[in-house]
Amino acid sequence: MSKFEWYEEFVDLTYKPSESDLIAVFKVKPRDITLKEAAGRVASESSIGTWTTLTTMTEDLRRLMARVYEIRENGVIKVAYPLELFEPDSVPQILSSIAGNVFGMRALEALRLIDAKFPKELIEYYKGPQFGIKGVREKLKIHYRPITATVPKPKVGLDTERYAKVAYEILSGGVDLLKDDENLTNQKFNSFMKRLDAVMKVIDKVENETGERKGYLVNITAETKEMIKRAKAVADYGNEFVMVDILTAGWAALQTLREELEELKIAIHAHRAFHAAFTRNPEHGMSMLMVAKLARLIGVDHIHIGVPVGKMEAKVKDVLTIQKEITGKTFIPEDDILLKQEWHHIKPVLPVASGGLHPGLLPKVIEVMGIDIIIQVGGGVLGHPDGAYAGAKAVRQALDAAIRKIPLDKYAEEHKELKRALEKWGYVRPK
Repeated sequence: MSKFEWYEEFVDLTYKPSESDLIAVFKVKPRDITLKEAAGRVASESSIGTWTTLTTMTEDLRRLMARVYEIRENGVIKVAYPLELFEPDSVPQILSSIAGNVFGMRALEALRLIDAKFPKELIEYYKGPQFGIKGVREKLKIHYRPITATVPKPKVGLDTERYAKVAYEILSGGVDLLKDDENLTNQKFNSFMKRLDAVMKVIDKVENETGERKGYLVNITAETKEMIKRAKAVADYGNEFVMVDILTAGWAALQTLREELEELKIAIHAHRAFHAAFTRNPEHGMSMLMVAKLARLIGVDHIHIGVPVGKMEAKVKDVLTIQKEITGKTFIPEDDILLKQEWHHIKPVLPVASGGLHPGLLPKVIEVMGIDIIIQVGGGVLGHPDGAYAGAKAVRQALDAAIRKIPLDKYAEEHKELKRALEKWGYVRPK
């Protein structure tokens, strides 16, 4: 090591983290340096260090050093950060620290932020979900089955009139929530206010006809002030949900929105569009687990976490790990890489299973993930050979069969919509 570097001083394998430390787990792949040197760089550059010794560094400032207290041969390291390093009520600042410049260091071939443990002193600054699993179920009066949602397809391009027509078919067929997709906001062919007005009229009509509660996951994603304006319009219409592309909107915007929605009594549906840009490579970036934990901390009520039988890249273990983390009071990992997390006053979040689902796959989804989920079926409703109304009915029929543990092919004998869905898709997982 160069005589002017001091990275390895940030490695202390005898250090015992305190209860107030924020702990982060990284996977490090060094480039032309030792793993210990690479680990020291991560802790240094994400706390008070830099590439050279400093004349301004005094002994009293060393209390703020992050410390690598565990290094494994596979490159996994654990780093303890003094809470004093952070502005505790600012997720942007926290991420700028532990997931900032370190990702651009030339001495690292790859770096992955796997997990972080938030101490109680930090969690106390956040409200978490306003409603969570119990509150969302109460809104919809659905207690003993998965909640369902559908995006009208094509997800962009439909004008307001056609969008409302498809919405009526979807909701009257039995789906609980109509959902805008991530890239439908306020385009000329389907403006936000006209769409909101049209869909809420559909919901009133369907609720009167069916006696079931319905909701609209309307996409308010925009510049922060515009999101707040749209959320207030949603509240004026009596809708109890909004959808936000939380990663493209940003953590600061989500924090602001969560505060604003407190008075409006509106639940946040978190879409994770953009996540795969940094979560998909297992060697680099940040895990979806971290995204979900930060979203729960700030206070979304439901969030997409993937589904192991759909069209998106997802491993069963990873999906279930995220599900356990966001739905429990305490997360206890099955291995010693991830970190035990106490959530204290923070409510649990409803996981959303989505991406390439159709009626033939739903029993497997319930088998793997249980019933405390939102199942979002888009093409599996709109692609039904007899139309969206039949597609929605087929989804409800598949769920009924799964919960009653009746094989789908047997249940389909007396349910024509399900039968037609199975004739088209069978039990095939989309590629």
